[in-house]
Parts: sequence; structure tokens; C-alpha cells
Amino acid sequence: MKFIDNNPVLREDFAKFFIETYPKVKAFARQILMSEEDAEDVSQDIYLKLIDMPEIWNNLEKRNNYLFKMVKNHIFNFIKHKNIERKYQQGQVDKNPIIEEFGIDDKLHAKEIELILTYAIEQMPERRKEIFKMSRFEGKSNASIAQLLDMSVRTVERHLYLALADLKKKLLFYIPH
Repeated sequence: MKFIDNNPVLREDFAKFFIETYPKVKAFARQILMSEEDAEDVSQDIYLKLIDMPEIWNNLEKRNNYLFKMVKNHIFNFIKHKNIERKYQQGQVDKNPIIEEFGIDDKLHAKEIELILTYAIEQMPERRKEIFKMSRFEGKSNASIAQLLDMSVRTVERHLYLALADLKKKLLFYIPH
């Protein structure tokens, strides 16, 4: 940061870069994290790291790819930290070990997706989360969920549709195309 403090041109260039890209970065983070505060924290962390990297933000060809890859990785680390924190608070042990026959890259990718899904499920509205967990983790039918929760089967189906649409939207950012 000392380097940029002593160089008014770099300071001005960084300010322009920040003004141009910050809203996009924050919106991207907010869409995944579903939290304004978390998105702001992640975005600010990104720019604190980038301020010392003029070779990235001064290079128009590299900066967008690098920036959004950096945001994606930071969000992944943020979600991982939140899940570890949550599991620690709940005293849980990892109940989903990854099968050993896969390579390390496959294991890491599977773990990343698992963390994203866990975080996304935890961010759902309470009723939707409850219905989704009953359906997908407990194997209950839509009719039995409707009966248990005293609601129509159509309402249960709507909650599941919205939950799956939300999960699909979050995963699209992480699955390679």
C-alpha cells in the first residue's frame, strides 16, 4: 500500500478501477451469499488485496477474469469459514466423507460444491429450508410433508421448486462450462 500512497497516478487509476468495478463485484457476491453485509465484507477484502496489485487492475485484458476468479475464490473461502464456524458451534463432525477413489481435484471440487450447497440451504427462508430438508435429506414425500406441516401439496411443491431454482442459480457460478 505504501507504493500506491506515494504515486498519485496509481492512486487515481485505482480509484477509477474501484468506481468502475466495485458495484459489479458486490452484486456478484450478494447474489451468491444472499446477504448485503457479507457481500460488502467480501468485496472490501478483495479491493484491499488488489490495491497492492497494480499489475492486475492496470491490465484491461487480465483484470475482469482475474477479479471475478478472485471474488469466486474469496466467496468459497468465506463460505468454508462460515460452515466450519457453524459446525464448530453445533459440535458436528463431517458426516459426508468424500469417497477415496477420486483424485484430489475431484475431492476438492466435490467439497467446494458441498460447502456451497450447505451454505445456500442455510440461507433459505425457514419454511423452505424445512421442507427441502424433509424432502431431500429425510426422503419424505410431498404428501407426507404437506400433512405434517398442515399445508397443501401444491404449497410444498412450490417451496421445493423455489429451493431447487435457488440452488441451481448458485451452482451455475461454480460449475465449469
